[in-house]
Amino acid sequence: METPANGIPDVVDTPEDLSTSIASLAAAQGPIAIDAERASGIRYGQRAFLVQLRREGAGTFLLDSETLGDLSDLNPALGSDEWVIHSVTQDLPCLQERGMRPAALFDTELAARLLGWEKFGLAAVAERTLGVRLAKEHSAADWSTRPLPKEWLNYAALDVEVLLPIRDILHQQLLDLDRWEFAQQEFAHLLDFTPKHFDEPWRRTHGLSKIRSRRDIARVRELWQARDSMAREADLAPTKILRDRELVALAQSGVKSSDDILAQWRRLSRAEAARLFRAYRKASRLGAEELPGRFERGRSKRSAFNPAELKERVAALKAAMSELSDELTIPHDVLLQPAIVKSLAAESNVDVEDYLAEAGARPWQVELSAPELQKALAGLPQA
Repeated sequence: METPANGIPDVVDTPEDLSTSIASLAAAQGPIAIDAERASGIRYGQRAFLVQLRREGAGTFLLDSETLGDLSDLNPALGSDEWVIHSVTQDLPCLQERGMRPAALFDTELAARLLGWEKFGLAAVAERTLGVRLAKEHSAADWSTRPLPKEWLNYAALDVEVLLPIRDILHQQLLDLDRWEFAQQEFAHLLDFTPKHFDEPWRRTHGLSKIRSRRDIARVRELWQARDSMAREADLAPTKILRDRELVALAQSGVKSSDDILAQWRRLSRAEAARLFRAYRKASRLGAEELPGRFERGRSKRSAFNPAELKERVAALKAAMSELSDELTIPHDVLLQPAIVKSLAAESNVDVEDYLAEAGARPWQVELSAPELQKALAGLPQA
């Protein structure tokens, strides 16, 4: 599939054109295919630079969301109809950042996974359902580029053109396998999705777990915060300034001045090196009581089981879920979130159904998982 059926629409980048687009979308009815393009790894954050919409009877719209900014006026026009998105957890946060709020969702990626498909990227799903091939060479492009090249706009328009017919095929297959109720519960749950918040995001630095010195951990923290501020100000991905492995290496380097930093990382400007050295020096001067611990605060609550017992319990529960996953041909992480399984292993004398429900499992997940988990727990030592 090389070009959209009705050609490439013009980019909507003025308030007047946005109002016209909203009126066209409001005049039509039915599900809305929605996609968003970011500049991950290039620009700071995960904001949408282009938002694509398609609705039968209205056509396809390519919105320059970076220029337009707030898109909340779309919400009344789209009403309570379903938004069809491939991978809601990827796109919904950046749509919400632009003011867009769905009333109902259909996630084509999640639907494919509930059907047990091993390949669930949009290109693979499009080929399996519609028999068409989508080129995906622009998925990692710098979508902050202006003007956007014609071939990129062609790619963006095709992505939403296929979503609505894919949705109909997946819906029918979910009905045929008696999994539509599962999907409905998952889609309703996704309406409240927000990215996971970390109290200490600097601890996500790749390679930090290998550092044992609390002083060096403090240096990673201060360098991470300096890098993040610099990246935000320059609107660059933090890794464009220093990659994680470079940041960890700098924390352990023993540099004596910003010139030492420049000597090792020549792509940095003198001002950037000076700022990083100030962060390094700040961490070096902290008192022992000010140094961060080796592990994240509130990392996990104490279990009644010793480490060996806990390891055995986690393995047993994982094995039970893996067996159930194979039997149902539903991926284990869709069947039940691994974090819930792991946390259940640390508990003793709990009602499994109640525990799963309180942990956020959906009713269909509880119904299928609880009996197998209860059976696995019955064969284990109790606290």
